[in-house]
Amino acid sequence: MPRDEINVPIADIYVPVDRRKTLNEATVAELAASILEDGQRQAIYVRHDGKRYILVEGLHRMEACKSLGETEIRVMLVQARRR
Repeated sequence: MPRDEINVPIADIYVPVDRRKTLNEATVAELAASILEDGQRQAIYVRHDGKRYILVEGLHRMEACKSLGETEIRVMLVQARRR
């Protein structure tokens, strides 16, 4: 099944608690510098459960975009099983 790439408001993306625990601020800062220079090169992965978008992969990229003041982010909609 093909994946859809769209822009989504960052505020509409739910980050599961276990994902938040892996956040590394140094990595976020490095990615923010890279995104500032080259733009967002890779979409983050989210799934949609019918109500909201749920982060599957790309926490550091999403946080880097937020730190740069972005309100939307490019996402790839995927079908993923819950953990």
